Amino acid sequence: MTRILIIEDEEPIRRVLKRILNEENERFKIDEAADGKAGFDAVNAEDYDLVLCDIKMPKKDGLEVLEQAKNLGISSPFIMLTGHGNIQTAVEAMKLGAYDYIPKPPDLNRLLISVRNALETKHLAVENVQLKKRIAKAYEMVGQSKALSNVFTLIDKVAPTQARVLIMGSNGTGKELVAHQIHQKSERNKEALIEVNCAAIPSELIESELFGHVKGSFTSAVKDRKGKFEAADGGTLFLDEIGDLSLGAQAKVLRALQENKIQRVGSDKDLSVDVRILAATNKDLEKEIAEGRFREDLYHRLAVIVIRVPALKDRLEDIPLLCDHFIQQIAKKDGLAVKEIEPNALKKLKEYPWTGNIRELRNVLERLMILGDNPITIQNIEQFASK
Repeated sequence: MTRILIIEDEEPIRRVLKRILNEENERFKIDEAADGKAGFDAVNAEDYDLVLCDIKMPKKDGLEVLEQAKNLGISSPFIMLTGHGNIQTAVEAMKLGAYDYIPKPPDLNRLLISVRNALETKHLAVENVQLKKRIAKAYEMVGQSKALSNVFTLIDKVAPTQARVLIMGSNGTGKELVAHQIHQKSERNKEALIEVNCAAIPSELIESELFGHVKGSFTSAVKDRKGKFEAADGGTLFLDEIGDLSLGAQAKVLRALQENKIQRVGSDKDLSVDVRILAATNKDLEKEIAEGRFREDLYHRLAVIVIRVPALKDRLEDIPLLCDHFIQQIAKKDGLAVKEIEPNALKKLKEYPWTGNIRELRNVLERLMILGDNPITIQNIEQFASK
C-alpha cells in the first residue's frame, strides 16, 4: 500500500488534497499533520512513499522539515506547496532535495503528474536497492578462515580507492567474487561493473570487444559499436583471465591505462574514459613475462595492489560454512528439501583433494542434494564426490 503524508496547517487545503489523492487512487493510505513539528515527527517515525509539504507553517516551516529529513537520510520524495513562494524559495527547496515545487492553489493536472512521477521514482529507487542487495548476496564470500580474512581486509582497504587491483588464484577460487566485492564497496558502485573474459573471446575480436569499432572497419562492422571501456565509463572494468590477452591487445590496454584514452578499431580519434581496472588471472604472470607472453610494463600497471585468493585446500575450516551456504542456495534454486550432512561425511569432505576449489565443491553438493540421502552419508560422499 502506498503511504502519503500531507503536512499543511490549513485544514480545508488538507481536505482538498486528500480528496484529490483518493480520487487518483482509492488505495492510497493518507496521513495528515497540521503543523511542521507534527509533520517532521511523522516523517521521522514512518516510511512514507511521498510527502506533500507546505512551506509556510507554524512551529516548523516546510524548508526546515525538508532539510532535517534529508539530513537524517529519509528518502521519501517531498513535493513542496506554497502560496507565498517566489523563485528564490523554489530554488532553495530544490537545493535541499525537494522532488518538485508547486504554487498554491495547485494546478490539478500538474499536481497529479508530479505525484505519479515522484511515486514512480521512489518505486524505482526501492527496486534498485533490492537489486543491489540481491547482487551482493549472489557474490557473497563465505568463510571465516584466516586465509580468507586476509582477503577481506585487503578488499576493505583497497575498495574505497581508485587503485588498480590484480586478483590472482587458481580456477574456481572465487576471483570474480573478489572483483564484485571491491566494486560494491567502492565509490563507483552506482555505475556498472563490466566484465570481460579475455580467454573466451577470439584474439581477432578482442580489440573490438574492448575498444569498440567504427562502421566499415572490418567485414562484419555494419555500424559503430562501443567497446567495454566505454561501457564501463565512470564505473569498473573487470578483465578476467588477463593472462590470455594477446600481446597486441595488451599494448592497447597499456595505452588506455597510461592515458585514460582509447581508440575504436578503424578510428584515429581519441576517446577519454574514466574507468577503474580490476584484473584477474590463474597464470603466473612473472613466468609469462619471462617467456615473452606478457608485457612487464602492463603487469606493473595492473599490479598496484595484488590480492591472492586462497585455494580451498588452504581454508579447509571454511568447508562446513560453504556446505551450509550452497545447500541453502541449491535448495532454493531447485525447489529441493534442505539436507543435513552427517559429521563423518563432513569430515570426508575436508579430506577430499579439491583441485577445482569452491566451484568443484558446489558441483559436488548439487549432486549430493539431488542424488544423496538425507542426511548425506559418508557412502554418498564416496559415491558422488570421489573421482
